[in-house]
Amino acid sequence: MISRRDFLQVGMAASALVGASGFGNWARLAAQQTLTQDQLLDFDTFGNVTLIHVTDIHAQMKPIYFREPEINLGVGENKGQVPHITGAEFKARYGVADGSPSAYALTYNDFSALGREYGKVGGLDRVATVVKSIRAARPDALLLDGGDTWHGSYTCYQTEGQDMVNVMNALAPDAMTFHWEFTLGSDRVRELIEGLPFAALGQNIFDAEWDEPAESFESYKMMEAGGVKIGVIGQAFPYMPIANPGWMFPEYSFGIRDERMQEMVDEVRAAGAELVVCLSHNGFDVDKKMAGRVQGIDVILSGHTHDALPEPVVVGDTIIIASGSNGKFVSRVDLDLRDGQMMGFRHKLIPIFSDVIEADAEMTALIDEQRAPYLANLEEVIGTTDTELYRRGNFNGSWDDLICDALISEREADIAMSPGVRWGPSLLPGDSITREDIWNVTSMTYPNAYRTEMTGEFIHTILEDVADNLFNPDPYYQQGGDMVRIGGMGYRIDITKPQGSRITEMTLLKTGEAIDPAKTYQVAGWASVNEGTEGPPIWDVVESHIRKLGTVTLDPNTSVEVVQG
Repeated sequence: MISRRDFLQVGMAASALVGASGFGNWARLAAQQTLTQDQLLDFDTFGNVTLIHVTDIHAQMKPIYFREPEINLGVGENKGQVPHITGAEFKARYGVADGSPSAYALTYNDFSALGREYGKVGGLDRVATVVKSIRAARPDALLLDGGDTWHGSYTCYQTEGQDMVNVMNALAPDAMTFHWEFTLGSDRVRELIEGLPFAALGQNIFDAEWDEPAESFESYKMMEAGGVKIGVIGQAFPYMPIANPGWMFPEYSFGIRDERMQEMVDEVRAAGAELVVCLSHNGFDVDKKMAGRVQGIDVILSGHTHDALPEPVVVGDTIIIASGSNGKFVSRVDLDLRDGQMMGFRHKLIPIFSDVIEADAEMTALIDEQRAPYLANLEEVIGTTDTELYRRGNFNGSWDDLICDALISEREADIAMSPGVRWGPSLLPGDSITREDIWNVTSMTYPNAYRTEMTGEFIHTILEDVADNLFNPDPYYQQGGDMVRIGGMGYRIDITKPQGSRITEMTLLKTGEAIDPAKTYQVAGWASVNEGTEGPPIWDVVESHIRKLGTVTLDPNTSVEVVQG
């Protein structure tokens, strides 16, 4: 019998929308440790429309380890709401058994031990197996890619995204939207888009000079599946010029533009759409707010914040699906559309356990072909780690600590700053650290590691600005990733305070002295959005540091005190 939590019931129009999540099935199998590929892919085909969602792959073509966040704090109305629960609270919410594969896939607890037991996750050749299986049952299923696809690896950097374009074309998506792709530069993005055999969507991608929809991108695409007309509307990351260097794509402006989103929903409805899908890179909390403001969206496929939720969240009449990142999950959503009304849905978050799901041979060959010219560089061992290396959470992960240590050591700095990005696979204690591993957490097109002087007051201003991007109670003002990672300095943050008063007790760790607002400090960092930033690329800085260490051993980072109110 499926338990109560496996069903969601909400009022919709004059009828009741009934949805079922398949999470309960694989969670119970996981608790029994009897997972097989057939069990992972098992799905009672339902209704007449199937959506397949992948997002935030970050150019990870091969199986990896990926640790879910330990700290994911919500503020305002989202405090304590999914996805802002982790660990034991998350397991209790979804009935996840300790030590099970589902605990390994969805939480951070005992990650290294469970990683050794259950193996790596992801791999686009395994994703291909899942997609082909779904299409075998529902040939007209729509595969939709939420973006952050052409970014995040050595080969993606070297080929300017071509490796991922080649592999994703083989998966044959029906549409995608965008974020980090724009950091390849406007000319390269347009070049790649012109050759895509599927729709490049973004209703909020505008020509900056004329303030009108950009010609290279469609706002929406009308599609058909199961005899149902479907309007798929794209929503690119709204805050590109704030979170990333605007000089790389000066022709474009973005923004949430929810008034125009409403216009697009009305337009596709007028064109006969019986189902409206928003393919979004807003981030989950922004999508929740948008769902409450824009009427008529049936499904939001959410991306950007890398959340993996085994059950949809329903806001009004809108179902919001979160499908994780790095190729670790694939979401399947089956919908029953009758006479223009959605009567129900079934959903399954499918974990890509690499040792369980068989690799698709054609896709494996294609992936290996992309990597072959670079294989010697990718596989070169730089060092080893005795510490679990991960990046994911509101504050420093151990990968971030290692990068900050490298910046302080190699650039002779007092303090280091590393961006609060969410992408980057994990390593287990005892693993070798290859050049590919380093690039997986540092690869971007503005990698220069700068060294500059900053006053204590200016450092405080930076921390306050980033904290407001993360902890502003209004999701529409949350304009970046996670908190900037700091090395060489400790501080206290009260996330309940208003901007300007969240950060206190800033301390220089090497002396124990309070940071003096008037004093100047040597600060090293990377990923500056300023054009012309000088310095060696961050991957060279980190590689040099690891070579000197030989074996990486990091103590737990206790330099940030978080007050949640």
